[in-house]
Amino acid sequence: MSWMLPALVLWPLLAATLGVLHQKHARHWGLVGALGTAVLGVAVMGLETSSWTLGGWALPLGIGWRLDQLAQWMLLIGAIVGLFVSVYAWLDHTLPRAFWWLWLGAWGAMNALFLSADVFNIYVTLELLGISAVALVAISNKAGATQAAMRYLLVSLLGSMLFLLGVALLYGEYASLDMVYLAQQMQSGPVMFLALAAMTVGLMAKTALFPLHAWLPLAHGRAHAAVSAILSALVIKASFYLLIRLWLEVFAPLDLSLAFWFWALLGSLAVLWGATQALVTPSLKQLVAWSTVAQVGYLAIGLALMIDAQAQFSWAWGLVGLILAHALAKSAMFLAVGNIQQRAGHDNLQQLGYVLRTERKTLFAFGLAGVSLAGLPISAGFLAKWWLLELSFDHQAWWLFGVLILGSLMTAGYVLRVLNLALTNQAQTQSLQAIPAGREWLVLILASLAIVSGLSAQSLWGG
Repeated sequence: MSWMLPALVLWPLLAATLGVLHQKHARHWGLVGALGTAVLGVAVMGLETSSWTLGGWALPLGIGWRLDQLAQWMLLIGAIVGLFVSVYAWLDHTLPRAFWWLWLGAWGAMNALFLSADVFNIYVTLELLGISAVALVAISNKAGATQAAMRYLLVSLLGSMLFLLGVALLYGEYASLDMVYLAQQMQSGPVMFLALAAMTVGLMAKTALFPLHAWLPLAHGRAHAAVSAILSALVIKASFYLLIRLWLEVFAPLDLSLAFWFWALLGSLAVLWGATQALVTPSLKQLVAWSTVAQVGYLAIGLALMIDAQAQFSWAWGLVGLILAHALAKSAMFLAVGNIQQRAGHDNLQQLGYVLRTERKTLFAFGLAGVSLAGLPISAGFLAKWWLLELSFDHQAWWLFGVLILGSLMTAGYVLRVLNLALTNQAQTQSLQAIPAGREWLVLILASLAIVSGLSAQSLWGG
């Protein structure tokens, strides 16, 4: 095993520990930890795919790790987004020191989750990631942050318990927790369908997939901008990554003939409901939060189409393209909102006209991210949405084709709702707070990646 793989887990944890021990320099240790983890996340793309057991114990007793192409891409997405969020947070002096300990702990847990090859180790890392994410919401000084964190905690714990129930059922049936072995031995039966149902509902709650999404807008509304970017771009993607593993690998041998309708209907409802709420909410932060609910629906639709095609796990890379496009666009959008909100001191849409005209780079970044979310050419979101449309057409799912088109139009609608405010002649009603210029450029670069990655995605789509 390459030293880089354990370093992906241990390095952020070491930096977090040093930050706790030397609290006056927590920001600097946090940035050092983030830079190192990001470099490792990018470098891992050059490693050969393989599997290992840790501690010298053979399976099923040993803890299995596996690096395949899916894990490599998830680690890379985490590295890119994590680096930008970390630099943004380093420039934001309003963040408490605890942010760095919790964020690096969450990053280490997330990397371990992507590398894990057995479902119990995944449960452990999923729980650590969830606790860290809840604490990141709770450290906000905004009114209602504790309430939002408590709701998130209850949902997260329920999801973890359901996932653990599925783990227990799998072990009781096959006396093994290795995902490759389970996929090879999997046979239809009521126990396995119960395990799949329990784990799926638990992960849906953590992914904030409709109708288990109620915790997400409240958590985003109370959290710091950097925390919202982490939650939307990375944390909920980790749980969706597990849904991909379960449905396209572990439980793939089961009869999943009705699964297409389950995922397609839930995804469609998520797209339409989330976009509708984004069109009417009076808060900019809530608008972007509801946008996340809608965009998660596209992930569910992509999973439905993959299951309907009976794709093997050596599969189509459209789902990874969706995850990449969403992670880049939503992290940029939340960080842009953080700039606007801190400059104005609020996020009331009707009173942001002057601020939006002033923050031109931030507004342009918001628009670029919106272009990708709406699936307009030439963005990464365009390639991902085109993949969905092509699959829908091939499967003659005309109603789903219509949902995808309508969802993109609604996305463009709520993005234009924000951009249009900059054209108003609203007078300045209060003084604006200063923010570091580096944060504006950082958000603009990140949003540009959501466009540029659509031009250089041959390695992904040729996977």
